[in-house]
Amino acid sequence: MDLHITADAAADELLSRDPLALLIGMLLDQQVAMETAFAGPLKIEQRIGGINATAIAHYDPEAFAEVFKTSPAVHRFPGSMAARVQLLCQTIVDQWDGNAAAIWTNDSPTGAEALARLKALPGFGEQKAKIFLALLGKQCGFDGEGWRSASAPYGDDGSHRSVADITSTESLTLVREHKRTMKAAAKKA
Repeated sequence: MDLHITADAAADELLSRDPLALLIGMLLDQQVAMETAFAGPLKIEQRIGGINATAIAHYDPEAFAEVFKTSPAVHRFPGSMAARVQLLCQTIVDQWDGNAAAIWTNDSPTGAEALARLKALPGFGEQKAKIFLALLGKQCGFDGEGWRSASAPYGDDGSHRSVADITSTESLTLVREHKRTMKAAAKKA
């Protein structure tokens, strides 16, 4: 897998090789630019010495919030997002033995099963879980039966709706245009 989400080679390399980093990036993808959200795991790794669900889950919460606040901040809401990342990591430790990829690989789940597992994670509602499932299917080799329909409309072939569709500067532009169109339509309604 060779992701191109952040326009930062080191951040994209981490996302490409580490499922937990990718999951944390998706969790951070709210109320900040996609590139900022998905670059967050690299900042965390650089500041605490690694990306590990157990280490993050057991990190002192106040110190972890400081990690998020250090300039440049990991997220515009450092305190609440640091707590969400720790809760996500604790869930991965408790339910998946600390292995983020197990969420979509253990027992070869179907698309619907993987979606249900993602939706059960703290901070992953229906839309975020569908987008992440589409990202797994389109770019990360997940081939669970029915993943496209389970992640619809984000899994639709040829769409440019979300981070799942970003493979280049051009596709990033198309995703941004789609998001602007959707926001304008929502404002009108």
